[in-house]
Amino acid sequence: MLNIFRKLFPSKHEKDLVSITPIVDEINILFEEYESLSDEQLKEKTNEFRERINSETDETKSKIAELQESLKEDLPHEERMNIYEELENLEKENYAVIAAVLDDILPEAFAVVKQACKRLCGTEWEAAGNKIRWNMVPYDVQLIGGIVLHKGKIAEMATGEGKTLVATLPLYLNALAGKGVHLITVNDYLAKRDSEWMGQVFKYLGLTVGVILNDMDPNKRREMYNCDITYGTNNEFGFDYLRDNMVVDKDFLVQREHYYAIVDEVDSVLIDEARTPLIISGPVEAAKHKYDELNPRIKRLVEAQKNLVNKMTAEAETILAKENISDEDMAKAGMALLRSYHALPKHNKLQKLLSDPGNKKLLLATEAEYMRDKSKNMHIVDDELYFLIEEKSHVTDLTEKGREFLAPSQEERDFFTLPDFGSEIVSIDNNPDLSAEEKELKKDELSKNYAERSDVLHTVQQLLKAYGLYDKDVDYVVQDGKVMIVDEFTGRILSGRRYSEGLHQAIEAKENVHVEKDTQTLATITLQNYFRLYKKLAGMTGTAETEAAEFFDIYKLDVNVIPTNKECIRNDMNDFIYKTKREKYNAVIDEIVEMRNQRRPVLVGTTTVEVSETISRLLKRKNIPHEVLNAKQHAREAQIVENAGLPGAITIATNMAGRGTDIKLGPGVAEAGGLHIIGTERHESRRIDRQLRGRAGRQGDPGASKFYLSLEDELMRLFGSERIANVMQRLGIEEGEAIEHKMITNSVERAQKKVEENNFAIRKRLLEYDNVMNQQREVIYSKRRQALMGERLKDEIFEMVDKSVENTVNKYYEEGDVDGLIEEIQRTYLVRINVTPEEFQKLGESGLKELIINEAKAYYNRKEEKYGTELMGKIERFATLSIIDEKWKEHLREMDDLKEGINFRAYGQKDPLLEYKSDGFKLFVEMLDSLSDNIIKFIFKFTSQAPEEAQNVRTPTQVNPSRLRTYHESSAGMGYVGGPQEGQGQDQNVKQQPVHVGDKIGRNDPCYCGSGKKFKNCHGRQSKEAIK
Repeated sequence: MLNIFRKLFPSKHEKDLVSITPIVDEINILFEEYESLSDEQLKEKTNEFRERINSETDETKSKIAELQESLKEDLPHEERMNIYEELENLEKENYAVIAAVLDDILPEAFAVVKQACKRLCGTEWEAAGNKIRWNMVPYDVQLIGGIVLHKGKIAEMATGEGKTLVATLPLYLNALAGKGVHLITVNDYLAKRDSEWMGQVFKYLGLTVGVILNDMDPNKRREMYNCDITYGTNNEFGFDYLRDNMVVDKDFLVQREHYYAIVDEVDSVLIDEARTPLIISGPVEAAKHKYDELNPRIKRLVEAQKNLVNKMTAEAETILAKENISDEDMAKAGMALLRSYHALPKHNKLQKLLSDPGNKKLLLATEAEYMRDKSKNMHIVDDELYFLIEEKSHVTDLTEKGREFLAPSQEERDFFTLPDFGSEIVSIDNNPDLSAEEKELKKDELSKNYAERSDVLHTVQQLLKAYGLYDKDVDYVVQDGKVMIVDEFTGRILSGRRYSEGLHQAIEAKENVHVEKDTQTLATITLQNYFRLYKKLAGMTGTAETEAAEFFDIYKLDVNVIPTNKECIRNDMNDFIYKTKREKYNAVIDEIVEMRNQRRPVLVGTTTVEVSETISRLLKRKNIPHEVLNAKQHAREAQIVENAGLPGAITIATNMAGRGTDIKLGPGVAEAGGLHIIGTERHESRRIDRQLRGRAGRQGDPGASKFYLSLEDELMRLFGSERIANVMQRLGIEEGEAIEHKMITNSVERAQKKVEENNFAIRKRLLEYDNVMNQQREVIYSKRRQALMGERLKDEIFEMVDKSVENTVNKYYEEGDVDGLIEEIQRTYLVRINVTPEEFQKLGESGLKELIINEAKAYYNRKEEKYGTELMGKIERFATLSIIDEKWKEHLREMDDLKEGINFRAYGQKDPLLEYKSDGFKLFVEMLDSLSDNIIKFIFKFTSQAPEEAQNVRTPTQVNPSRLRTYHESSAGMGYVGGPQEGQGQDQNVKQQPVHVGDKIGRNDPCYCGSGKKFKNCHGRQSKEAIK
């Protein structure tokens, strides 16, 4: 019956395949026809395709070139704007024509690539230092994947289905347009390997192939970008874009236009890393951070909190060990557990206590009791603590007791408390004893005080996060005196990556390594906004379907699931859930031993370096040989993965380590049952678990996968349903026993889905912050590019003059200050206007503006006649580039400062995002006004030189690359603590500030946890269950 319904109502993916299948048939027919062609005739097809594209686009391209050349002439502003609009329309028309031609020749081009692959079979060459023998010819499902990629979609292809080969088909086709196409990989090794491995196919067909590597100089990069096809990592492409927008001469540009890109492992690049900024920074004069200064105090504070939690957990353990516990003692134990959870949620003793379902139930019951009436009694719980940690939302908060500990004196204590800015301003304004000047001084002093305290509180919060939420050898490692972030998905060390918002400096202070000096942002963009630059974007991965909604919402990328070449016969078993991690690890070791006895290879997937090393220690005790692949052994990745499929091999790796390299089964392994996957913990994202499972069962190979979980795991502890704990308690599960059922596995996946939805909401929120900067960046880079490409800017200068004169006249006309106006005009434009008071009144505002504008433009035109049009254009570009770079740098600094303290606005009942947008816009408008004023002053004063002096004008100085630093910030800890996420209530566990007023959660309101369920069906129901 189910099959009948599937035939009547096919899925979206099945419908997509039906529309693509006729194209695949056509490709295969042409492939057979091309068998009769000689090698030279087949290679000549590339030139034929190019000629067909050029014949359709020559006319449009000539019009575009003609209009671009006209922009170098002196044009009226309105005419220039019309040319820009016409250019934009012609560019769109040109891309539409190219797209239509490429669609027409797709079957022929794909058939040519397939035929080239066949003719290369048996040929040997080197790829990334390894000898390879070519033996691949695209089969039908790979052709389907290639068509999906050409259409600008995401192709989800299972591990081992040959995504690297699939990409050659659309890369060849789109490279024929001559605009350059990019393939983005996750690291330099894969970029180099794939460019050399697949590069021979492209070279055979007459295309050029390049690769961008980290150590290349600008000239080499330019050469690589000028190739038809360029491989490289997301970071390298992004940083080159930023550097191109810092050059002072168009000859220094390295990138061409952003036409078409395929992103390999698209889920990792466009989901995990996309919201984190790429930053090019330069040194500032002195370090201004307070991390070293405050670190000793915070360290003592954390130790005091640890001692307090040790006492509370010991008290709870003593009470709960009794046979008959009175209600009073049970309440004491519940209070101790709740306080410990608010103080240090990752405390080892606390986690051990909470692994008992009864204790977890007691914690929830106590929490529900104090959450009543908008948590009005929660302060009874929190007032005894020094600081609070909300692990789910990544928030820390200093309590009054903590402030007293940090600063015993009242004067110092006030320094850790923000002044009520609004009421203080009102108080100053209403003080009759102060003059207007004294009020301004008081307001300036208040602003300075607020900024200083905000900086101190930000430093304290980041240090508390460093101590309470980030663990060495789990979230980061310390190597050569530097804090290095560990990729939570692959276990690789992310060289050059830094945590954002000062968190990295806080961790450096915590680990007593050198705290890097403060740097100034010179250029920044998130990967998300970089990839939006491409006219057409596509992606491929083994795990994208679970994030399909986000891909479409943010990038308008559709996901197509490509069928496997051979049916997957992997056995994905139900999860086994234990009470404690110790029981779970013992079960994992027993499973490894059993598989080893069967001569089956085992891949053990972990979520952290720490778990990898724990499993390794347990195996060493049993003298079982094994390999470990994590952040500390990532240099041997290729070798370890290559041997992971041999009989009896045991490999421990973080879930996504070795991604991009297939595990091939050794002799006799398939007969023994294939590769056995053991997951030691569920990741918060389902696609990471699918990626781990996908390492087995490639190309029809047998295999199996099983996940081992415990109630102490991060996902189960934070988001797993308490019903699982209740079921284990009711069933009387003994130590070492596990529960296993399809319903339990589904419950865990629902918890994962809940977390994914919550993370998506946070990422969307971050996107709104980033869009503020992106819109400003587009405006500035557009102005800069006009100057860089040699366009005449005279009309732009005159537009600036019009606006500047208007502002100046408005300022002096209201005051009736004739002399002030005359002096200001002479100082700015070097023009003397002779206006008597009578003429001043007679002309009026509009008359004065017209008079001054005409005089300024006449002066400018006289200078142009004196110097010549070419030299004046050169001066205009020099001024524009120099001042844009200077003002943009200052603006980025101001935006960094604004973002750093924006979250504290929430304490004043203001949405930090709206405040950021409003203040960011004001800063940008001020920057544009300052930009115009400075460009005008520069040009008018510069042109007052003698002609022979003006001839010596040079281009602005190119930034010295050796003083620049490029790094990719980490997204960890980037949640904004101020406003609740859209559609979510505020977390009631965080102690409310006195000025904060929140609405009581209604039974039908969204639950505060971010699940998307109503409160009565989520934590509201759980709290009632706990009380019962």
